[in-house]
Amino acid sequence: MSHSPTSVVTPDYDFSVVRMFSIMAVVWGLVAMSVGVYIAAELCWPALNLGLPWTSFGRLRPLHTNAAIFAFGGCALMGTSFYVVQRTCQTRLFAPTLAKFVFWGWQAIIVAAAITLPLGITRSKEYAELEWPITIAIAIVWVAYAVVFFGTIAKRKTSHIYVANWFYGGFIITVALLHIVNGLSIPVSMWKSYSIYAGARDAMVQWWYGHNAVGFFLTAGFLGMMYYFVPVQAGRPVYSYRLSIVHFWALIAIYMWAGPHHLEYTALPDWTQSLGMVFSLILLAPSWGGMINGVMTLSGAWSKLRTDPILRFLIVALSFYGMSTFEGPMMAIKSVNALAHYTNWVIGHVHSGTLGWVSMISIGALYVMIPRVFNRECMYSTRLINVHFWLSTLGVVVYIASMWIAGLMQGLMWRAYNADGTLSYSFVEVVKALHPFYIGRLGGGLLFLSGMILMAYNVVQTLRNTEPADRPVEA
Repeated sequence: MSHSPTSVVTPDYDFSVVRMFSIMAVVWGLVAMSVGVYIAAELCWPALNLGLPWTSFGRLRPLHTNAAIFAFGGCALMGTSFYVVQRTCQTRLFAPTLAKFVFWGWQAIIVAAAITLPLGITRSKEYAELEWPITIAIAIVWVAYAVVFFGTIAKRKTSHIYVANWFYGGFIITVALLHIVNGLSIPVSMWKSYSIYAGARDAMVQWWYGHNAVGFFLTAGFLGMMYYFVPVQAGRPVYSYRLSIVHFWALIAIYMWAGPHHLEYTALPDWTQSLGMVFSLILLAPSWGGMINGVMTLSGAWSKLRTDPILRFLIVALSFYGMSTFEGPMMAIKSVNALAHYTNWVIGHVHSGTLGWVSMISIGALYVMIPRVFNRECMYSTRLINVHFWLSTLGVVVYIASMWIAGLMQGLMWRAYNADGTLSYSFVEVVKALHPFYIGRLGGGLLFLSGMILMAYNVVQTLRNTEPADRPVEA
């Protein structure tokens, strides 16, 4: 049983908000990666913080993560979901005015984050740093986003709900639940609040949120993207539609329980830590099932990889998805976690997922979508897309290889003891040994950022110097 996204040419789709999200995804991608490169340079040469509190690593790092995940990733997800839901449901976007509120509200939240985080206004919770007024604003905008998305599905002209919408819908509902529960706080002033949870319970709730932000914001949503744009660009139906449904239900049933693997060897009860480890290992099966389903969609069309750099972006993204979803469960094993935790290996793992999977699938999807929503036959330059692909791929490999080596070395140096029981290496000696690999990370980041600059140029040239298509471009 196979299905592919139905393509119906009609002028009745509302792509205005999709165009806005598409452009801002590129803009925020440049911002997020520029900040990332700057703070990577700070770790190589600390004087680059200029001795100012606002440019210190501790304040710019959450700005980088929020910009990468919620600004770049969020705009890509919202833009593609509004595009995909219209195409697959063959109907106009529900409540277009509310959709524009979602866009402008989300941009306002991003700007508020960019102001408050460098000022040190933070809740100090990973991926949930923003203080209570902004947290409430996120909930309001997110509910509006859900109303537009599910309203469009409710008025669909098809009996079937395509699987990409299942993943987008699961991501929207679960992120709302995660954000509201983890965001419960007691305000003590306009810009300061304290979590209603305390101690180990607060840590447990935070990493239930933190890991599932990865699981649903950075995985399920982008799998929705994959299940639409890979078949479209490959010109093939999904390899196994039945497997895609199994993938969805297995993923959402298992992912929610894996969070405790972030808290191994802490005050969390040992049985809870072990439960998180076990569910993390089980999670490998649906993750690889989805990865294989996406890659095998190219069956009968493998030759397209030689000539289509956009398709290469999408398929290599799936390869990084497979790699990072293998690495994560392995790092959740307690004996491995004892070596890896708190080291740069974790940074390498995170970026194999965020740069290799999230960024590359988003870039590929944007390259597919932008000409269509702006009614162009194609992007301005395929050659620039090809250069972008190789810069991105090489950048990710250099980055994560540097961090893998640094992390393993760091973990081994930390656990090395002399015969008399004293540590073999001081803290300073470990930091000094990491320096060459920090430079390697900076080099990988610069390569990836260079690719994003080329993308921005290509998009601008597409809009300025490419003739409009004679008819709406099919997806």
